[in-house]
Amino acid sequence: MNSDMLINNLAALLIITSLLVIAVNNSKAVTFWYAIQSLVLVSTFLAIAYKFDATELYEWSVTSFVTKVIILPALMYYSFRQMRDKASEKPAIHLVWILMIAGVVVGVCCYAVKNVNLPLIEGLRPVLAVSLAHFFLGILCIVSQRNILKQLFGYCLMENGSSLTLALLANKAPGLVEIGISMDALFAVIFMIILVRQIYTKLQTLDVQELISLKG
Repeated sequence: MNSDMLINNLAALLIITSLLVIAVNNSKAVTFWYAIQSLVLVSTFLAIAYKFDATELYEWSVTSFVTKVIILPALMYYSFRQMRDKASEKPAIHLVWILMIAGVVVGVCCYAVKNVNLPLIEGLRPVLAVSLAHFFLGILCIVSQRNILKQLFGYCLMENGSSLTLALLANKAPGLVEIGISMDALFAVIFMIILVRQIYTKLQTLDVQELISLKG
């Protein structure tokens, strides 16, 4: 298997794991699938680094493994254990609609990059399409979930998509820039978890529909 095929196959696996993150109802299981997706993302980084001989991307792969595969899933798993609201785990949109919308998103993104002509992505247009699709899949995750903790994974999916775009188009960017992006995402999630904890402490719910109905 050549490097282009390997990278494109890993990108396809990213889409599958994203759908599992969005579709799985069990909150704790979501953290597992996000960790798996992040592991696939790190593997994609390594494959891209090998193809373009980008040593800086190897450094980012290590940072991403620590933050995305270990720390973030552990934080989310701990948060789900501390803040339980089973009623909110049922999605706001039926699974069939989620899958149909996701299919349309991926199709549109593949069409959008069809005519992009950059020597750097020759043979890797599917990867660019996947990175673009992750932004919209992140939005889909946010609007389709009632549990505000699960909605945080929408932000994580968008961040994974932007990271993949950077790894593909700027794989030789300074390592400090790439590491900074990973750390920014980590601190953003920590900050959002703190806000969710404050909401749960006061209202004893994680259901966004109940929060929307609050008055006064």
